[in-house]
Amino acid sequence: MAIEKNTELELGRGASLPERSKMPEDYKWRLEDIYPSQEKWEEAFAALKARLPEISAFKGTLAESPAQLAKLFALRDELSTTLGKLFVYANMKSHEDTADSKYQGPANRVSVLSVEFSACASYVTPEILEMPHERLEEFARAPELADYAFSLRELLRQRAHVLSEAEELILARTGDMAGTADNVFSMLTNADMEFPSIRDEKGDKVEMSEERAVSYLRSPKRQVRKAAFESLYKPYAAMKNTLGATFDGMLKSSKFYAECRKYESPLAEALDANNIPLSVYDSLVDTLENNLAPMYRYMELRKRILKVKELHMYDLYVPLVADPFKEIAWSDAKEMMYRYLAPLGGEYLANVRAGLDEGWADIFPNRGKRSGAYSWGAYGTHPYIFMNYTNNLNDVMTLVHEMGHSMHSFYSRRSQPYATADYCIFTAEVASTTNEVLFLSGLLSETEKKKRRLYLLNRRLENIRTTVYRQTMFASFEREAHLRSANGGDTTPDGLKELWYELNRKYYGETVVIDEPLKMEWARIPHFYSPFYVYQYATGFSAATALAQAVLAEGAPATERYLNFLTKGGSDYPIELLKGAGVDMSTPEPVKAVVKQFEETLDEMEALL
Repeated sequence: MAIEKNTELELGRGASLPERSKMPEDYKWRLEDIYPSQEKWEEAFAALKARLPEISAFKGTLAESPAQLAKLFALRDELSTTLGKLFVYANMKSHEDTADSKYQGPANRVSVLSVEFSACASYVTPEILEMPHERLEEFARAPELADYAFSLRELLRQRAHVLSEAEELILARTGDMAGTADNVFSMLTNADMEFPSIRDEKGDKVEMSEERAVSYLRSPKRQVRKAAFESLYKPYAAMKNTLGATFDGMLKSSKFYAECRKYESPLAEALDANNIPLSVYDSLVDTLENNLAPMYRYMELRKRILKVKELHMYDLYVPLVADPFKEIAWSDAKEMMYRYLAPLGGEYLANVRAGLDEGWADIFPNRGKRSGAYSWGAYGTHPYIFMNYTNNLNDVMTLVHEMGHSMHSFYSRRSQPYATADYCIFTAEVASTTNEVLFLSGLLSETEKKKRRLYLLNRRLENIRTTVYRQTMFASFEREAHLRSANGGDTTPDGLKELWYELNRKYYGETVVIDEPLKMEWARIPHFYSPFYVYQYATGFSAATALAQAVLAEGAPATERYLNFLTKGGSDYPIELLKGAGVDMSTPEPVKAVVKQFEETLDEMEALL
């Protein structure tokens, strides 16, 4: 075990990134569970491509009977399942080493195939909507279409935004082209960017990556934090105009689709996809921006504890007390997760353990590996967790977070048919963050020593700062950037830099120096290429806090409600699913409750000091 832990620690902290081929197999995910070889992937790809015309064979027959429509849906589900497996396999393979062109080709090809699939099926929705309202309601009640009743009623709700068959075909064929901005951003930031090396706490020269630079922002040595901060943003500043062009391409693409589908704005289109009222988005931003005083108070406390003349942006991530956990080996991270997710019950924990034992996770950074972390997979596969683990508590919490997503997928795919297995991001962020809240609550409940408690209270403050306040700031930025794009406003790189500066000044107050390099931070947020995604981190955290508190206070009844929620997938609107779990996100109360928890945590921390 000691040898294993030493290996794990070295992989998480290494001064140079190992080649993918040198990474021990125990720390890699098992993509062969999807396809045992690239050759088998190619066979499945060719077979699916050959079957696409089968979808077109149903054209003109869908209104004949519920049974006929059910046959088409069954075929589409079967082919979509295969497409999903092809897509995630090729893309996850390409993420292992973005500099290796071997898997970029398959990833690009399956993206094109996905567009072809959409084009073949583009007639389906318009043809269904040619039915009179009453007949479509009758179909939605038919036993043969029970798995699709919710989807059919959704079509009725969104009828005004579905175009003619010819127009839908054109839109379907634009899909691959519309992804160019995101693809260029991804290749530029993951494969082509080089970050200047820095000197670590011991004075040793260390190679930088995105993850490693972010990790060094938590260094107790200020000069190391500053060096990491400057290393992180230097290549973004050098690529300012290119990144501005990719961002503008995303804005224009988003505007194009919203206008084509007769929405007032890209925001309206994004929210309508899951029947989220616009008031939920606006209320989130308004509620947080009307409650910035606790954040200003926290910044003053941070400045006082760090004993700095000026508080800079590179001072915001360092723990205010020394990290009592030091380095956390991967095996220890797993045990911590098992312990503090225990309130979710034995079956949940058994599935978590089995997943990590059976190749769900790809754990450590390697040369060329894509940045970040995610949970992915497809219907018919087990979940997969992508990590860049670097031996700290923050990464343990990332594991806990991504496991929440994975278990949501696990329960949903096990319980729902293909048509309703996919859940939307609004509920996805609840599942992941409930795990985080339970984990930190468990740690705090067992901690009495002053320094350890201060550290964990600071972690809670940081979770709320980064997941609620910061993501809401991102949401405010997105809203303004898309409005500018729609109204001919300033979306140049310099205009976006100033907008980013103004928002950081607003959210953090006069105590914090907004350093010049930070003005480029908007350019390194990959989620902006999925418009209006990030606000759901803040709503998800708010809902998760309420659900986790209920699990801890009520025990079994609340746990049962929560686990039942995980099985529901996308079988209802997210607001309704969350009401069933016990929280109403159509009101500002859950967000206000998180602000209250932030203030109470701040009170306790100040009292301990």
